[in-house]
Amino acid sequence: MSTDRRISTQTHGHVRMIGLDRAAKRNAFDLAMLRQLAEAFTDYEDDPQLRCAVVFAHGDHFTAGLDLAEVGPAVARGEQLFPVGAVDPLGLHGRVRSKPVVLAVQGWCLTLGIELMLAADIRIAAGDARFGQIEIRRGIFPFGGATLRLPQVAGWGNAMRWLLTGDAFDAAEALRIGLVQEVVEPGKQVERAAEIAATIAAQAPLGVRATLSSARTTVERGPEAALATMMEEVRAIMGSDDAREGMQSFIERRAARFTGT
Repeated sequence: MSTDRRISTQTHGHVRMIGLDRAAKRNAFDLAMLRQLAEAFTDYEDDPQLRCAVVFAHGDHFTAGLDLAEVGPAVARGEQLFPVGAVDPLGLHGRVRSKPVVLAVQGWCLTLGIELMLAADIRIAAGDARFGQIEIRRGIFPFGGATLRLPQVAGWGNAMRWLLTGDAFDAAEALRIGLVQEVVEPGKQVERAAEIAATIAAQAPLGVRATLSSARTTVERGPEAALATMMEEVRAIMGSDDAREGMQSFIERRAARFTGT
């Protein structure tokens, strides 16, 4: 298996940029690329200086999906697609990230690309983006989260329209069904995602992570599960340095300077 780098990373302040970097293959994911993406997510999760990440793609297309010629047999053999102990970029197995991810797509975004979108928190699409959950046309079905999350995001009928046909749809339809939150001019999607990430990174890290956790618990386990721990978590955060800084900045009418403590 090649060890060539397929994932790029850069840091801008408290924001980590994670780029799919196999443009010559339309950013199709082979085993090496899957594992490198998990490593990039793990590095982001474990670095206390990083507060938000942007996932984007080099080249004209976000991804052609899985390189099934290599990944398919590995799945059939029961191989791990992500390293043991690493953060799962799909948020399905093992370690799940606790920090937010903004994702930017352009061109073709197929199969695993849509599932990475569904696992992210905020999605931005270029106007030229085209989507397809086409596993059904390859004799299989989505196993990276689309059957779990697309009905939640888009509603049953919208999800089945695209999951059961494998038809392609455009950015306008992705916006209509809630798969993306904004559609921007082609070439502006990464810039817009980075702007949103920078805004998130300027907020109190403890509050951001608690918000993400509470919302995720509500979706996955129901509002009662989220309510069961909400006040305990709120009380803990209200005793933090960041909560005191937030109140002081309000009194002094200035931007807060949060440290994550």
